[in-house]
Amino acid sequence: MQTSIKDLRKKYNLSQLDLARIVGTTRQTITSIETGKYYASLTLAYKIASYFDLTIEEVFDFSGYECLEKVSK
Repeated sequence: MQTSIKDLRKKYNLSQLDLARIVGTTRQTITSIETGKYYASLTLAYKIASYFDLTIEEVFDFSGYECLEKVSK
């Protein structure tokens, strides 16, 4: 999954450790998300997006994922 986290960190002059401390995770987790080795949990994705005042979809690129069938009510 592609993200814009690295670009956002650079824009705001934050290190991986800085962002990790802000959102309550480790530097290794931020590194793994940036390199696509780990997918952020919904809670972590929300914290990252909220810090940058963006939506989750603005930070995380879901274009390569097909949606599940919608459940009809």
